[in-house]
Parts: sequence; structure tokens; C-alpha cells
Amino acid sequence: MLLGYVRAFAHSNALLVSHVHNVLTAAGIPAELRNMSLGGGAGELPLGECEPEVWVAPHNRERAEALIQQTLEGANDRPAWTCPGCGEHLEGVFDTCWSCGTHRES
Repeated sequence: MLLGYVRAFAHSNALLVSHVHNVLTAAGIPAELRNMSLGGGAGELPLGECEPEVWVAPHNRERAEALIQQTLEGANDRPAWTCPGCGEHLEGVFDTCWSCGTHRES
């Protein structure tokens, strides 16, 4: 765990948090994932303590938050879809069904 980092993003969807982490890392911003396995503690621990999070160094926070905002806004450009393989409802950012592995149709 890196000391002195600040939380840049938190969400209950661990896949979205991982995606944000990957976007920041690809942009050259060192980032750390935290609380990725605390979801089972919800109810025992405060909800805000259980959400998966992405943390960055304070000097990268502003740039990270701008990239996160662009990423989330871009996710809304593509509509949600239903997997033709298993019927799972997926957000527009995903090209492959997490449940069965079927690729999104063009």
C-alpha cells in the first residue's frame, strides 16, 4: 500500500473500478486498487468502507479525475445491450458478456 495517496474514485461495481484503474494506468498515472474484496463485509462495515476504490498520488488527482470523468461520459455514448447468448443485461462499456463470454454484436 502506498502512503500519501488520495481516493480518486469509488463505486460498488468492481468491474467499473478496475476499468477506471486500467484507464489511469494506461495514461501513465500510477494508481492503486483498494477494497476489492470487502463487498462481503457490507452490513457488518459501513457501506462507504466496503466500496472498491482507486487511489492516486495527490499531484495526479486533478488529471485522474478529468480522465475518470471522460471515461464515464464516454461510457454513456454506447447504449446498454442484452447478450444474445444468455440474455444478460450489460452496460454499454462492455463488449463481451461477463456471464457467458459472448461478444457484442456490431
